[in-house]
Amino acid sequence: MKPQTQSDQGRTVPGLRERKKARTKAAIQREAVRLFREQGYTATTIEQIAEAAEVAPSTVFRYFATKQDLVFSHDYDLPFAMMFQAQSPDLTPIQAERQAIRSMLKDITAQELALQRERFVLILSEPELWGASLGNISQTMQLMGEQVAKRAGRDPGDPAVRAYTGAVFGVMLQVSMDWANDPEMDFATTLDEALHCLENLRP
Repeated sequence: MKPQTQSDQGRTVPGLRERKKARTKAAIQREAVRLFREQGYTATTIEQIAEAAEVAPSTVFRYFATKQDLVFSHDYDLPFAMMFQAQSPDLTPIQAERQAIRSMLKDITAQELALQRERFVLILSEPELWGASLGNISQTMQLMGEQVAKRAGRDPGDPAVRAYTGAVFGVMLQVSMDWANDPEMDFATTLDEALHCLENLRP
Protein backbone atom coordinates (compact mmCIF):
# COMPACT_ATOMS: atom_id res chain seq x y z
CA MET A 1 0.00 0.00 0.00
CA LYS A 2 1.33 3.41 -0.89
CA PRO A 3 1.55 5.77 2.08
CA GLN A 4 -0.12 8.59 0.18
CA THR A 5 -2.33 9.09 -2.85
CA GLN A 6 -3.30 12.10 -4.93
CA SER A 7 -6.84 13.49 -5.08
CA ASP A 8 -8.44 14.78 -8.25
CA GLN A 9 -7.43 18.30 -7.23
CA GLY A 10 -3.80 17.28 -6.91
CA ARG A 11 -3.76 17.59 -3.13
CA THR A 12 -1.95 14.93 -1.14
CA VAL A 13 -4.33 12.55 0.62
CA PRO A 14 -2.88 10.74 3.66
CA GLY A 15 -2.71 6.95 3.51
CA LEU A 16 -4.16 4.60 6.14
CA ARG A 17 -1.07 4.65 8.37
CA GLU A 18 -0.87 8.45 8.30
CA ARG A 19 -4.57 8.74 9.13
CA LYS A 20 -4.20 6.39 12.10
CA LYS A 21 -1.23 8.38 13.37
CA ALA A 22 -3.16 11.63 12.93
CA ARG A 23 -6.11 10.23 14.88
CA THR A 24 -3.83 9.09 17.71
CA LYS A 25 -2.13 12.47 17.86
CA ALA A 26 -5.46 14.29 17.85
CA ALA A 27 -6.83 12.04 20.62
CA ILE A 28 -3.80 12.68 22.81
CA GLN A 29 -4.02 16.43 22.32
CA ARG A 30 -7.77 16.44 22.87
CA GLU A 31 -7.46 14.60 26.20
CA ALA A 32 -4.52 16.78 27.23
CA VAL A 33 -6.41 20.00 26.60
CA ARG A 34 -9.46 18.63 28.42
CA LEU A 35 -7.43 17.69 31.47
CA PHE A 36 -5.52 20.97 31.43
CA ARG A 37 -8.82 22.85 31.47
CA GLU A 38 -10.32 20.66 34.20
CA GLN A 39 -7.31 20.24 36.50
CA GLY A 40 -4.97 23.04 35.51
CA TYR A 41 -1.93 22.89 33.27
CA THR A 42 0.66 22.48 36.03
CA ALA A 43 -1.32 19.88 38.00
CA THR A 44 -1.85 17.57 35.03
CA THR A 45 0.77 14.90 34.40
CA ILE A 46 1.83 13.14 31.23
CA GLU A 47 0.81 9.84 32.85
CA GLN A 48 -2.73 11.14 33.35
CA ILE A 49 -2.91 12.28 29.74
CA ALA A 50 -1.63 8.93 28.50
CA GLU A 51 -4.20 7.05 30.58
CA ALA A 52 -7.05 9.25 29.32
CA ALA A 53 -5.95 8.78 25.70
CA GLU A 54 -5.39 5.03 26.27
CA VAL A 55 -1.76 5.12 25.17
CA ALA A 56 1.59 4.71 26.90
CA PRO A 57 3.44 7.79 28.22
CA SER A 58 6.19 7.02 25.69
CA THR A 59 3.59 7.34 22.92
CA VAL A 60 2.66 10.81 24.16
CA PHE A 61 6.31 11.88 23.89
CA ARG A 62 6.56 10.27 20.45
CA TYR A 63 4.03 12.79 19.16
CA PHE A 64 4.75 15.71 21.50
CA ALA A 65 8.32 16.37 22.58
CA THR A 66 7.34 18.60 25.51
CA LYS A 67 4.31 19.23 27.68
CA GLN A 68 3.86 22.65 26.08
CA ASP A 69 3.71 21.04 22.65
CA LEU A 70 0.48 19.35 23.72
CA VAL A 71 -1.07 22.82 23.62
CA PHE A 72 0.87 24.58 20.89
CA SER A 73 1.37 21.82 18.34
CA HIS A 74 -0.87 21.97 15.26
CA ASP A 75 -0.59 20.88 11.65
CA TYR A 76 -2.09 23.83 9.82
CA ASP A 77 0.80 26.14 8.89
CA LEU A 78 2.21 24.14 5.98
CA PRO A 79 -1.16 23.18 4.43
CA PHE A 80 -2.28 26.80 4.68
CA ALA A 81 0.92 28.05 3.05
CA MET A 82 0.36 25.62 0.16
CA MET A 83 -3.27 26.69 -0.21
CA PHE A 84 -2.28 30.36 -0.13
CA GLN A 85 0.31 29.96 -2.86
CA ALA A 86 -2.11 27.89 -4.95
CA GLN A 87 -4.62 30.75 -5.23
CA SER A 88 -5.00 32.54 -8.54
CA PRO A 89 -2.35 35.23 -9.16
CA ASP A 90 -5.21 37.54 -10.15
CA LEU A 91 -6.32 37.71 -6.51
CA THR A 92 -5.00 40.35 -4.17
CA PRO A 93 -3.07 39.03 -1.14
CA ILE A 94 -6.09 39.56 1.12
CA GLN A 95 -8.38 37.79 -1.34
CA ALA A 96 -5.93 34.90 -1.52
CA GLU A 97 -5.71 34.78 2.29
CA ARG A 98 -9.48 34.72 2.61
CA GLN A 99 -9.91 32.02 -0.02
CA ALA A 100 -7.20 29.84 1.53
CA ILE A 101 -8.75 30.22 4.99
CA ARG A 102 -12.20 29.33 3.64
CA SER A 103 -10.79 26.21 2.00
CA MET A 104 -8.95 25.14 5.14
CA LEU A 105 -11.86 25.72 7.52
CA LYS A 106 -14.19 23.85 5.16
CA ASP A 107 -12.00 20.76 5.57
CA ILE A 108 -11.82 20.98 9.37
CA THR A 109 -14.43 19.01 11.31
CA ALA A 110 -16.53 20.62 14.02
CA GLN A 111 -14.66 18.54 16.59
CA GLU A 112 -11.28 19.74 15.33
CA LEU A 113 -12.45 23.36 15.32
CA ALA A 114 -13.73 23.02 18.88
CA LEU A 115 -10.35 21.65 19.94
CA GLN A 116 -8.58 24.65 18.41
CA ARG A 117 -10.83 26.99 20.38
CA GLU A 118 -10.14 25.07 23.59
CA ARG A 119 -6.40 25.34 22.90
CA PHE A 120 -6.67 29.09 22.53
CA VAL A 121 -8.83 29.48 25.65
CA LEU A 122 -6.24 27.49 27.57
CA ILE A 123 -3.37 29.64 26.30
CA LEU A 124 -5.19 32.81 27.34
CA SER A 125 -6.06 31.46 30.78
CA GLU A 126 -2.63 30.09 31.76
CA PRO A 127 0.07 32.76 32.28
CA GLU A 128 2.83 30.20 31.68
CA LEU A 129 1.36 29.24 28.33
CA TRP A 130 0.57 32.81 27.28
CA GLY A 131 4.19 33.80 27.88
CA ALA A 132 5.47 30.76 26.01
CA SER A 133 3.10 31.45 23.11
CA LEU A 134 5.14 34.47 22.03
CA GLY A 135 7.68 32.20 20.37
CA ASN A 136 4.92 30.34 18.56
CA ILE A 137 3.37 33.62 17.43
CA SER A 138 6.72 34.81 16.08
CA GLN A 139 7.18 31.62 14.06
CA THR A 140 3.70 31.88 12.57
CA MET A 141 4.18 35.53 11.65
CA GLN A 142 7.54 34.74 10.07
CA LEU A 143 6.00 31.98 7.94
CA MET A 144 3.14 34.26 6.95
CA GLY A 145 5.54 37.03 6.00
CA GLU A 146 7.62 34.65 3.89
CA GLN A 147 4.53 33.42 2.03
CA VAL A 148 3.25 36.94 1.40
CA ALA A 149 6.68 38.06 0.19
CA LYS A 150 6.91 35.07 -2.15
CA ARG A 151 3.51 35.81 -3.66
CA ALA A 152 4.23 39.55 -3.97
CA GLY A 153 7.73 39.05 -5.34
CA ARG A 154 9.31 40.99 -2.49
CA ASP A 155 11.80 40.40 0.29
CA PRO A 156 10.33 39.18 3.62
CA GLY A 157 12.08 42.09 5.31
CA ASP A 158 10.38 44.67 3.10
CA PRO A 159 8.61 47.19 5.40
CA ALA A 160 5.41 46.91 3.35
CA VAL A 161 5.41 43.11 3.70
CA ARG A 162 6.04 43.34 7.45
CA ALA A 163 3.28 45.93 7.90
CA TYR A 164 0.83 43.88 5.85
CA THR A 165 1.67 40.70 7.76
CA GLY A 166 1.27 42.45 11.10
CA ALA A 167 -2.12 43.84 10.12
CA VAL A 168 -3.45 40.48 8.91
CA PHE A 169 -2.09 38.61 11.92
CA GLY A 170 -3.52 41.25 14.25
CA VAL A 171 -6.98 40.77 12.78
CA MET A 172 -6.69 37.00 13.09
CA LEU A 173 -5.53 37.27 16.71
CA GLN A 174 -8.34 39.66 17.64
CA VAL A 175 -11.00 37.42 16.11
CA SER A 176 -9.50 34.40 17.90
CA MET A 177 -9.62 36.24 21.22
CA ASP A 178 -13.25 37.20 20.61
CA TRP A 179 -13.98 33.57 19.75
CA ALA A 180 -12.38 32.42 23.00
CA ASN A 181 -14.88 34.62 24.88
CA ASP A 182 -17.86 33.67 22.73
CA PRO A 183 -18.19 29.95 21.89
CA GLU A 184 -21.34 30.66 19.87
CA MET A 185 -19.49 32.94 17.44
CA ASP A 186 -19.28 31.79 13.83
CA PHE A 187 -15.50 31.83 13.63
CA ALA A 188 -15.17 31.27 9.88
CA THR A 189 -17.66 33.99 8.92
CA THR A 190 -16.40 36.51 11.46
CA LEU A 191 -12.80 36.03 10.42
CA ASP A 192 -13.65 36.34 6.73
CA GLU A 193 -15.61 39.56 7.33
CA ALA A 194 -12.82 41.01 9.46
CA LEU A 195 -10.19 40.28 6.83
CA HIS A 196 -12.46 41.84 4.21
CA CYS A 197 -12.01 45.14 6.06
CA LEU A 198 -8.35 45.02 4.94
CA GLU A 199 -9.28 44.57 1.29
CA ASN A 200 -7.42 47.65 0.10
CA LEU A 201 -4.29 46.85 2.10
CA ARG A 202 -1.53 45.19 0.13
CA PRO A 203 2.28 44.84 0.35
